[in-house]
Amino acid sequence: MKCKKCTACFIYKYVKVAGILVIIFVTATYFKSAYAAVRVKDIAYVQGVRDNQLYGYVLVVGLQGSGDSQIFRVTRQMAVNIFEKLGVLISEADFLSKNVASVMITVNIPAFSRPGDKLDVVVSSIGDSKSLEGGVLLQTALQGADNEVYAVAQGPLSIGGYNVEGQAQSMRKNISTTAYISNGAIVEKEIHSSFLYGKSLSVILRDPDFTTANRLVEAMNNLYPNTAKSIDAAVVTIIPPADFQSEDTIVRFVANIEELYIIPDSVARIIINERTGTIVAGENVRISTVAISHGNLSITISEKPEVSQPGPLSSGQTAVVPRTDIEVIEEEKKLNVIQAGVTISDVARALNVLGVTPRDLISIFQAIKRAGALHAELIIM
Repeated sequence: MKCKKCTACFIYKYVKVAGILVIIFVTATYFKSAYAAVRVKDIAYVQGVRDNQLYGYVLVVGLQGSGDSQIFRVTRQMAVNIFEKLGVLISEADFLSKNVASVMITVNIPAFSRPGDKLDVVVSSIGDSKSLEGGVLLQTALQGADNEVYAVAQGPLSIGGYNVEGQAQSMRKNISTTAYISNGAIVEKEIHSSFLYGKSLSVILRDPDFTTANRLVEAMNNLYPNTAKSIDAAVVTIIPPADFQSEDTIVRFVANIEELYIIPDSVARIIINERTGTIVAGENVRISTVAISHGNLSITISEKPEVSQPGPLSSGQTAVVPRTDIEVIEEEKKLNVIQAGVTISDVARALNVLGVTPRDLISIFQAIKRAGALHAELIIM
């Protein structure tokens, strides 16, 4: 027999429902905070762990008549020098090929690259070559800012496009004077990288912010007490504990730092690109109470000239009589009030009620900022 009016059963059901609601609320809060938190490795890097830039210059051969012209003497001189190394004596005047182009090579070599590692290469024309399509890069040494050679590059080019032209028409897809070689360079010399300076290392925020730096310090000190302190809005200095100061444990310590989750903070900003009508607003954007009314005024002017013909057997002349039609359309818009402290989603919802376009939103945000009601940095690109 079921108990319908028992007080104990009612309390049990009430507590059970309340408990389920509490679990749902705690779970939603947890997932919301977990979603907002990011890893340290995604917003910061360890000082000393960085890429280095290499460059070189050489010839590209195998072009189908789209190479440098004879006016560009650098290409001919480089070709003569290469042939001399191969034991072939030739003068600049005898070199008349248009299948060769002089190029610059640029490469980024990551930290901790070892000899034998392969790198991607970007090749760019120096002279007046029309296209590098079908070309092959000759072997060249790639050097750094210290003039030391760290890699060599060679291989066939990939331009991902074309450039063809005739006497009356031409067609082009992408830029054909810049090419790419996947794994086209081989590391020959290691660039020594050091991230441990004495007994400490530094973590650099990619987007400096005092609040984010302080949160990183708190997260580090919760995991390893009294190990971290912030120098400024970008740099956090960390002294590894005694258990992590050896060479075989420091990598594990840095990995533990990178896997920490913190919630980064940022300045409230609205980015506007007037050329494309793009608007990007951060979640911290707030607006004070403001009333907005936005209407469009359209004026259409149409010219429809008419031809006036003279009557039969008259001495008149045919004349063009101007006829102008002017139409003015002004939309009626109500005054909408946006309350203070709303989030950017509330602002977007309220402005959508007005039926505004992205172009109109740009003008509205500028007007709100000028009125002093927009509490965010407005950046116009």
